[in-house]
This record gives sequence, C-alpha cells and structure tokens, in this order.
Amino acid sequence: MIALNKPNLFDVSKVFAPDGPLAGWERFELRPQQIKMAAAVKAAFENKHHLIVEAGTGVGKSFAYLVPAVERALNKEGKSLISTYTINLQEQLINNDIPFLIKKLGAVFSAAIAKGRNNYLCRRRLEFAIGKSRGLFDDFYGELINLRQWADNSEDGSLSELKHSPSAMVWDAVKSEHGNCPGRKCLNFSKCFYWRARRRLETADIIVANHSILFSDLVLRRENISLLPDYKFIVIDEAHNMEAVAQDHFGLDISNFSISYTLNNIYNQRTKRGFLSWLPVNAEKAVGQIKICEKAAKTFFQDVSQWYDSDCRSSGNGRCRANFVKDCISEQFRELRSRLSAMAKQFQDTDEQFEFNRHIDRCREIESGIRTFLTQPKDDCVYWVEKQENRRMHISLRSAPLDVGPYVRECLLEEFPAIVMTSATLSSAEQDGREGFGFFADRIGLKDFKHLRLGSPFNYAGQVTLYIESNLPEPNEDGFVRIAAEKIKYYLTQTGGNAFVLLTSYAMLKSLTEILEDWLVQNDMPVFKQSDSYDRTKLLNEFRHTRRAVLFGTDSFWQGVDVPGDALQNVIIVRLPFAVPNHPLIQGRIEKIRADGESPFFKYQLPCAVLKFKQGFGRLIRSKTDRGIVVVLDSRIVRKTYGRQFINAIPKCRIEIV
Repeated sequence: MIALNKPNLFDVSKVFAPDGPLAGWERFELRPQQIKMAAAVKAAFENKHHLIVEAGTGVGKSFAYLVPAVERALNKEGKSLISTYTINLQEQLINNDIPFLIKKLGAVFSAAIAKGRNNYLCRRRLEFAIGKSRGLFDDFYGELINLRQWADNSEDGSLSELKHSPSAMVWDAVKSEHGNCPGRKCLNFSKCFYWRARRRLETADIIVANHSILFSDLVLRRENISLLPDYKFIVIDEAHNMEAVAQDHFGLDISNFSISYTLNNIYNQRTKRGFLSWLPVNAEKAVGQIKICEKAAKTFFQDVSQWYDSDCRSSGNGRCRANFVKDCISEQFRELRSRLSAMAKQFQDTDEQFEFNRHIDRCREIESGIRTFLTQPKDDCVYWVEKQENRRMHISLRSAPLDVGPYVRECLLEEFPAIVMTSATLSSAEQDGREGFGFFADRIGLKDFKHLRLGSPFNYAGQVTLYIESNLPEPNEDGFVRIAAEKIKYYLTQTGGNAFVLLTSYAMLKSLTEILEDWLVQNDMPVFKQSDSYDRTKLLNEFRHTRRAVLFGTDSFWQGVDVPGDALQNVIIVRLPFAVPNHPLIQGRIEKIRADGESPFFKYQLPCAVLKFKQGFGRLIRSKTDRGIVVVLDSRIVRKTYGRQFINAIPKCRIEIV
C-alpha cells in the first residue's frame, strides 16, 4: 500500500523499475523511453510548465502520464484531466489502464469518465414526453415506455448502455440538456443520471474526457459556466488533433437539415405533430410563423444553392463574401422566437416552461448564426458553403478561424500552467530540438514549452520494409491511377491481402476500387471500402475478422486505427497526403502565410503532410511481434528534394527503392 501523505515514498521511476510494483505483470517490459517520459511529465506537473512529448508506438505513454497523475492524487495536489481524441483510448484508460494501476500500486485514488451531457437520459423530460405522447409521440410511445423500463434498471443512464439506439426524435426529447434543468429543485435530482455522474467527477482524482468536452468546458468557463469540476493538471493525448477540434468549437456549422429539424420539432406541418400540437391554448399564430420560417428557409437555401452553382462551378470550394445572398430568414426566426415567448407566459408548469425555453433558445441560435455567417464580423475567420446532393440536397454554412492559436492560448494555455501534450506524431521536422515541434506549437499558439522526443522501442529495422516506387508518374498525371492499380495488385499478392490502401480522396478511392474489385474477388481478397454511409468502427471490426481482407480508406483511416497481428501486414500509401489546396480553410491559411511574406508550402502544407504521413506509416506496427511492408506509390518522395523530410520523419527501417 502506497502512503497518501508522504510524497517521498512515491517515486515515479521506481514504479517502472525491474523490481517495482509492475514487474510481476506478464506483459511488463523495462522501457527506458517510458521511464524518461514519466519523469518529464512529473517535472511538468511539479514545476508547472507546458510539455510536448512525441512518444513512438510501444513506449507505453498512457502509463507514463497516468503514474505522475496518480502521484498528484496521492499527494492531494489537485485533479488531473486526461483528454483523448478517440473513444477507444478513453475506454482503454478507464476500463483497463487505471484499474490495473489501482490494483498494482495498491493506491487509493479514483477516476471517472466524463461524457457529454446529451449522452444522459433525463428522467423528468422522459416522464413529460410520456405524459404528452398523444399528438407529440404517437408513433414512439412504445419506445418511450421501453426507455422508462431501461432507466429503472440502469446504473449509468447513458446512450452507450443502450443495446439499441433510440430514434433521433425521441432521444432529443428525453436527453439531459444545459439550460433545460431545474437542478436541485427537480424531483428527480437525487437519482438524476447526469448529476450522479457529475458527483462522481467531483470526487474523482482523475477525469478521463475527450477533446470535444475539454474545449466545450474551456469555452463555457469564459462565461463562468463549466461542464467539468475544476482540474489543475492536464494531459492531452492524441494531441495532433487539437487544432481540428478547436477550429470546430470556435467556428459555425448551420445546415438546412438542422433548421428543418428544429422547426419540425416545434410543429411538423405535414404530420401535424410536434411540441405545439398538444398545447391546450391556441397556437395558430406560432404555427403560421413556422410555415413562414419554412418558406423563408427554403428560399434562403435555394439562393445559396444557386450562388454555389454559379460562383463555385470552377473552384468548387464554396468560399463566400459577406452578404453574398439576401438574409430572408433571421428576422423570421426572431418573430417565431417572439411568438413562442408570448405563448410561454400562459403556462405555469415548470416542465412546459423549460420545453418552451429550449425551442426559443434554438431559434435564437439559428437567428444569431445566420446573421453572423452573412455579416462575417471576424476578419480572422474563413466563411464557406458546402453542398452535397444525394437523394436530398444538403447545404451547410461553415466558418472557422484561420489561426486557432490565439483562441487556444487564451482559454487553455494561459489558464493552466501544467499541461502535457503527447502523441506519436507531433514533430514535423528532422531536428530533435525545439524546432522539430515548432509547427505544432505555432498551430496551437504555444510559445513557451519544454519538449521530449522518444523513439519507439520496437525493432522497425527488423519488422518493416518500406518499398518506394520511384518510376511511377506523379499522382496528378494521366495514367497514374491505372498504373497504381497494377502496382497495388503486385504488393497485395506479396502479403495475400491483409492490407490497408490509404488514399487522400473519395474520388481516387472510387476510381481504384472500380479497377481492382473484380481482380480482388477473383483472388479471394474481400474488399472493404470506406464511405459516408458505413460506420467506421463496424468496417474496421469486419476487416479484423476477415481473412485476406483489403480495406480502402481515406482521411480517418490514416490515424487512430489499431489492427495488431496478422490481419494487417501491408499499408499502401497511394499518394503523399498533401491537403487539397482549394479547400476554403486551407486556401485562406495559404493566403495569410503568403501575405506575411513566407512560403505556404514549406511553412504549412509540407509539415501537415509529413505529420499525416507519419500517422499512416504508424498503422502497420502496433506490437513487437508485428511484421509487414509499407508501400509508397508517390514517386515525389524520392524525386523531390522535400521528399527526404517524409523518409526522415518515420522510424529507421529497411528501404527498397523500386
């Protein structure tokens, strides 16, 4: 048992020593990199500084930061928040790593997972929905009753516990929401799932969350509100995703679908159902205003669509100027909000007041969002339109900061002195020093920091052969896809499938699979293709359990995917992962860098591509027994001078220039 009040008895280095508390574990290995990382994390916590750690696959970085967090807990120095990007890592920490440390260290500390509030069922809203089901949820009454039965036996009360996900409309009506909660005045407060989880977080020494919850909490703290209890030490794992998550939180995303969904929840003109349908008072004026809002929204998005088709036919990137179309919608939502507010005054029931307020708030968000998007008040943001046409037209209005650094610095870096940011891919330059992390640090606004770069303990030289096809045409040249397909056949034959084919666009994925599909079937290699309609987790699980499988994936399969063992023996990188330069946000960043007198390619595009290349390469070796090949079909990696940066960024391995 480790003493709680005698810090000198808890030595991080001794935990990982050959005779330490972990030594009896059959999977324990003495890893100098892990000990070095743990010592650096401990120093960052004790000395209150920011630390960047790049730790290669197999270092065991989760234990390397958890043990110093445990030390903080045992010494009663404050809560630690561990933030991850993927659910898989969250579950690994909370279900495996932390319970293991509690057992092996004999330490008394607690940990809890933080889920978004909307993941929890609200008992009060559930009973309200059941009581008002006539006219509002006629088709979903049985689903609501099933939720009540489940809630009566559930400990957690969150979506992840449900065997079958409820319909979106039903969950929207029963989920816990900020601003739609009486707090301690609620009759269900003592058994409320959300507040029960919040109390666990209040008493926990270590909180495990994701980046989205972390940034949501940071944004709300600027308004003196919080999603999480106070924490003192922060570890951001999978930190290479920080910029992408931050830009979503400090931008806008409004779609014709989200507006239609909001209006139908209030009152659906076609089915005559919705929130207003069961009210005992005359809702004719509000219903009439909803019809006006629907018409205004239809006109507005038709105008946006016509603008997109005419102005973006050549560029296709959707970037727009201020007031590029007429605002015929925000004033109508202001009027709807006003009519709902007037109706709400006729009701004394608390539950009804809360439901009115949530619809009023949503109308306000749409009104404010449309006006912000059209007036474009922030010079440091890019505003653009995205349009997709499948069975129905889907249009989104998007915005994001050109540089999230100032936002991250203000809400995170300046508020918390002890932050550790770690990942297997954070350095984008050959230098081992501070310069190697300069790109990552600049992107998130980090100025003063210490750094540590740790290689993988795996034997890449003996486990991996990198094949580089040096004589293929460049990816944008005619004939590349056809020749690349023949090369893919050759390398798939070498490993009998068991491969990822990583691409940078759906267009090339479609072209290659059309060429290869018949050949793959003839050679007994089952094909898995990433698509918007197919769940990534399900696709990956099927791949893992299918002999000789070949998976064609784009962006999300370059990172956060773990397939150890024989199921993955071959990773084929079809082209170097440079971002599409005409994407509005990328284009805006390129323009800004060029205006500052610097090279966008070397300052932004190349470092981004190097980091993503490292992530793609890292899919292959996930354990010390893995073996396989990585194939690069993009000849620029040897033909261009900058190609050495890609090769030098990955672990040293055997290289064959074909």
